[in-house]
Amino acid sequence: MFRFNTIKDYHASLLAGETSCIQAVDFFLDQINQQQHLNSFLEVFPDEAKLRATQLDELRAKDGPIGKLHGVVVGIKDVLCYDGHKVTAASKILENYTAIYSATAVQKLLDEGAIIIGRQNCDEFAMGSSNENSAYGPVKNALDPTRVPGGSSGGSAVAIQANLCMVSLGSDTGGSVRQPADFCGVVGLKPSYGRISRYGLIAYASSFDQIGIFSHNVDDAALVLEVIAGADHFDSTVSVKEVPAYANIITNTGTDYTAPKRVAYFKETLSHPGLDPEIKNQTEAYLAKLVDKGYTVDAIHFDLLAFLVPTYYVLTTAEASSNLSRFDGIKYGHRTSANFEDLNDLYKKSRTEGFGAEVQRRILLGTFVLSAGYFDAYFTKAQQVRRQLVDLTNDLFLKYEILISPTVPSPAFKLGEHSHSATEMFLADIYTVYANLVGIPAISIPLFKHSNGMPFGLQVMSAAFNEVQLLQFSKEMMETKSS
Repeated sequence: MFRFNTIKDYHASLLAGETSCIQAVDFFLDQINQQQHLNSFLEVFPDEAKLRATQLDELRAKDGPIGKLHGVVVGIKDVLCYDGHKVTAASKILENYTAIYSATAVQKLLDEGAIIIGRQNCDEFAMGSSNENSAYGPVKNALDPTRVPGGSSGGSAVAIQANLCMVSLGSDTGGSVRQPADFCGVVGLKPSYGRISRYGLIAYASSFDQIGIFSHNVDDAALVLEVIAGADHFDSTVSVKEVPAYANIITNTGTDYTAPKRVAYFKETLSHPGLDPEIKNQTEAYLAKLVDKGYTVDAIHFDLLAFLVPTYYVLTTAEASSNLSRFDGIKYGHRTSANFEDLNDLYKKSRTEGFGAEVQRRILLGTFVLSAGYFDAYFTKAQQVRRQLVDLTNDLFLKYEILISPTVPSPAFKLGEHSHSATEMFLADIYTVYANLVGIPAISIPLFKHSNGMPFGLQVMSAAFNEVQLLQFSKEMMETKSS
């Protein structure tokens, strides 16, 4: 009989002959079929997944070597290339595009025995905070289908929430893993910028994008990170730092690792007028609980909070304007079937038909801030703010090991509730964009439940490439959340 709590437990059951990879695949395929109304998956690979599961079962029966993710059923966000499979970025402009290679992260999953069960819905080109911008319809929150799952990796988050796969890969440019993880009550990890290769990830904003991980628990996220992190000669921005054995270290197996004890939080994050009172109260209560447990918890002034969202959107839209210029209907992408007068008219009609409203809005904004008359007023100023944020962060982590904040200002909102106001939607990212601006790792941990029945948690951050302490602290938080 198939059951799943953690990858470690699953492997123990496999080796004991209590379950099999094919049973796992059949279970998840049945779950996906039963919950199609959530619109989590854009495409499922049933025959391929069953064949691979059978091969893995045969390998194990022959006492063959098994990988770290042997038989683990994984879903991937529809911005990650998987050789021979469609990848559309949830956009009409790439509706019929088939990947001709696999993203490095995807290939590393396969190399360690993972089974990829399908590609998951998301906001178009990862631009959104609610997963309502997909060209293939919105994803719905499994706990309350009238509410959003968060974005842009909403399909990947719901797949874990609704038990449609064991782990999911998403992408995080300004909170696109952590925010939906919070809305769905699951773990969502964004590693340091450069910790995981971006090769094969369709770009939104190249200096912000990072592949992230959804899971039911911190141990599984740590194991997947251990597998997909590391150097890659296809990506010049990826770090060549050694990848720690995260999964073993955070359980203190054969290590002399000491858990972090110095915690900080920004005062302004808890006094922001847009923060839901229940999230504020439960966060403050949890910080007090940490003090009782022997942690040093200090409040830090942060007078740049109001600059985070404007800085983020100036810089990311500028990069998006550049990155998405390649989708022109000539080299590849949707080409209009309407009559056109000249090349420029072909570009305009193809891109207008292919891109959704939110993507068009961000391309236009990015083109504006890069224009000759406004470059210094907007783009240069935003870069200067980003530099100040990096300097502040470096100083902070000389004194503290962990930084805590709310993940989101409110629990999951109703479908369509913020669609009339881009500003309201942008402000949903107020607490998550900071980690992307400065390149540090961050994770959303499900800890609480709102009076409306929806989950929410806390965001934990650490110094760049210090995922060990981030994961260890987060695991302790989850293990003691009911104490």
